[in-house]
Amino acid sequence: MTKPKQKLLFDETDIKKMVTRLSHEILEGNRNAGDLVLIGIQTRGEPLSKRVHSILQKSASADIPLGEVDITFHRDDFRERLVVPQVKGSDIPVSIDDKTVVLVDDVLFTGRTIRAAMDELFTYGRPAKIQLCVLVDRGHREIPIRGDYVGKNIPTSEGEHVSVLLKEVDGKDAIVLLSFKEDSDA
Repeated sequence: MTKPKQKLLFDETDIKKMVTRLSHEILEGNRNAGDLVLIGIQTRGEPLSKRVHSILQKSASADIPLGEVDITFHRDDFRERLVVPQVKGSDIPVSIDDKTVVLVDDVLFTGRTIRAAMDELFTYGRPAKIQLCVLVDRGHREIPIRGDYVGKNIPTSEGEHVSVLLKEVDGKDAIVLLSFKEDSDA
């Protein structure tokens, strides 16, 4: 298999601006910050939620709880995957009953990850509302889910993949387009 072509779409500065804008949009979209609970989806949604949380805490008039969900056992392809899952566990430090839960993830693609995260959330309680904050929406939905707060829409075609790299996980911040297509000119 040939190595995919990589194209840098956004760098560290761009990502910082996106996260700042998303954070302010969350506050603007929710008049009562005291009803918010921010939940990051492991793996890259977790550090993104911490970044958003840091900005929200500086701007909001209320303390906003922060948690994370592990969707391992809610994935619809769990039994088909050949790798042994690394289960980290969910950590939701407060009741989510009657709260507005903002799920945070890096890339919205088919919608299946978000569906699995919602399944995990409902094991903790019944939120009044669930909102979705994603850094990148790349399209190709298989489940009718949309982002309420989207950093960038990056339409992709078959054979393309959007990779979000974060310092906390990957050692650097970048959004890269990977192309697995073979050149027809060759």
